[in-house]
Amino acid sequence: MDVILNMEKLYKPLLIIMLFGVSGCSTTVPVQKPPEPIKNQFQAVWNEITRDALNQLPQDTISFNKLVQGGKNIILGSSRRTLNERANVLKSFDKLAHPNGICFKGTWNIHADTKYGGYFKKDSKALILVRASTAMSNTKQGEIRSFGFAGKIFPTMNPNQILQENTVNFFLIDDLGGTRARHYTDVALTNEPTVSINSEVLKSFLYVLKVARTFSQVDKNPGIRQVYEISELGETNKSDVITPQWMKVEAKKGQTVEAKDFRNELKITKNEKLFFSISVASEKINNKKAWKNIGEIALDTSVVSSSCDHRLHFHHPKWRSNLKHGNPHT
Repeated sequence: MDVILNMEKLYKPLLIIMLFGVSGCSTTVPVQKPPEPIKNQFQAVWNEITRDALNQLPQDTISFNKLVQGGKNIILGSSRRTLNERANVLKSFDKLAHPNGICFKGTWNIHADTKYGGYFKKDSKALILVRASTAMSNTKQGEIRSFGFAGKIFPTMNPNQILQENTVNFFLIDDLGGTRARHYTDVALTNEPTVSINSEVLKSFLYVLKVARTFSQVDKNPGIRQVYEISELGETNKSDVITPQWMKVEAKKGQTVEAKDFRNELKITKNEKLFFSISVASEKINNKKAWKNIGEIALDTSVVSSSCDHRLHFHHPKWRSNLKHGNPHT
């Protein structure tokens, strides 16, 4: 029993770094000719994501061989790029932790009064691209799956507007170790997820260890992915901005679809939409986060494509210790 407890103490922080800290990290796959830079425009990015739509669901797998080639730690450069590169679309790469996903376009809508800044303010509306994914390699019901939800907010409602400012990105996960949840729409995804230890992740120990050691060199506090980019978007005086400490999205009730693979479960058919509620919190009451529902994400189109899995890039915000959360402890 002591051995198991000691393994969990070692494994949990590594799992946090590997599956949450590097959910956008990649190893580059060589291509014959680098693509032309994509305009910072919603429609241009969506066109790239849908240009190579797939009729069959790919089943990509994680691999230690993608991290080390010829004795070189190629993941280190990729980790740094994830934190520093702001481009929305890159040349083809392999996602290290969340290789299989489905992409969506839709809108970000805040309907409630909040104390937070930027696009957490009431009546904020924006276009959004979302990639829903699973960690590791499992995608089907009955398997242990860790669900991810990565969002890219474009601060406009005009899909053809070329933006001068960068898009902002956020990362949410339900459980870093994964669960046997039957549906993606059954879980809540947050920026500080639960960490479960199970057989599915224990068998990938060397993979996790390598990625964790690398990412710990370039960022810190991987257990929570801060959302200050959203609260500072469009703000002139960012020093006074209040940022939620926690963010959560969960599918609205009544949208469950029975499908073996989560990508078929989430597939949007014509004239339908998929809705996720947005909640935020900055304090705990009786040791539970005091969530407040403030808006929704409405997704109207989905696609499974090679570019969704291999070219869409989500920039990771670097850790900051100077954020104001608007609670008595900040």
